[in-house]
Amino acid sequence: MTETRRPEPRPAIMAIAPYVGGESTIPGVSRIIKLSSNEGAFGPPPAARAAIAAGAEMMARYPDGGARALREAIGSHFGLDPARIVCGNGSDEILSLLVQAYGGPDTEILMSQYGFSIYEIFGTLAGSTVRKAAETENLVPDVDALLAAVTEKTRIVFLANPNNPTGSFLPMTELARLRAGLPSHVLLVIDAAYAEYVERPDYDGGLSLVEAGENTVMTRTFSKIWGLGGARLGWCYGPANVVDVLNRLRPPFNINNSAVAAGIAALAEPRWAEISRAHNTVARSRVTKALTEAGIHVWPSEGNFVLADFGTAEEARAADAALRADGIIARVVASYGLPQCLRITIGTDEECAAVMHCLRAFKARANLPADASA
Repeated sequence: MTETRRPEPRPAIMAIAPYVGGESTIPGVSRIIKLSSNEGAFGPPPAARAAIAAGAEMMARYPDGGARALREAIGSHFGLDPARIVCGNGSDEILSLLVQAYGGPDTEILMSQYGFSIYEIFGTLAGSTVRKAAETENLVPDVDALLAAVTEKTRIVFLANPNNPTGSFLPMTELARLRAGLPSHVLLVIDAAYAEYVERPDYDGGLSLVEAGENTVMTRTFSKIWGLGGARLGWCYGPANVVDVLNRLRPPFNINNSAVAAGIAALAEPRWAEISRAHNTVARSRVTKALTEAGIHVWPSEGNFVLADFGTAEEARAADAALRADGIIARVVASYGLPQCLRITIGTDEECAAVMHCLRAFKARANLPADASA
């Protein structure tokens, strides 16, 4: 009898743990407060909503493969050269293209211990060996540890700044020290998805390092402060040599017409980023203070979320259950090696109030004497 065989993927594919996004539903619960995906607190700007609705008229037409109008809008808004911008189906696509272009078998990709998990997924997919450098005791990427982990096979260093899921941040002086210590042929990719939330005066998302040479790329997204996570729209700014490589590799029509129109409209919305950033700064401080006073450790964050540390995995699971009982979905980050923590997005004032009320009550119950109900 002839043996029946089925198509088999490359072994590296089956070694990848699938990326799991933030949950959106709780069985049996109708009112949901979704704080698991770091989406913008206010959703898309009104002009972006209108642009998406109007975009139905263009659905029969292929988009401009080079997304020229969007690149020009990004360049105008941020003061960048549009020719050095590449747009992607979310910044994730750009990260994937960078790994495909510069990684591969017999290469190494380096990231920090608690860096964004998609770097490891894409690196493994490309056949690279992914290495992680230990972070400091404060969950901050350690420049010295990263530099010490570089080998002759290192081709890319990924660094999210601010980092997801920890919210940690490296000042520009440390980023510059990292770049200076890396071999010139190693590509430094600064994932600045949360750049718009940072208020530090010396922060530029990595732009100055991109401008300084031919070996640094800054990636950005419309999924956070611009509220366009569902549109899947991201971009990068890089040296001409890297941009040329990405344009050779990217799919010809990777950005749809509606996403382009929404991105252009979002950038033109008056003071949207400023208003959203101001809300985030105040609300994040308020949530941090409330949780800290309740006895929950909150790690410093520069993003639109906080990392709440409950001390043990058991306590974190109990806190998650309490939140879910109130219809609140936070992000369990055990897959990052942080089983004692929950990542909680900063939502609207009402959503933040619900989180604070729930976790205060949770800690109050946990602190009751064992015989308190007797």
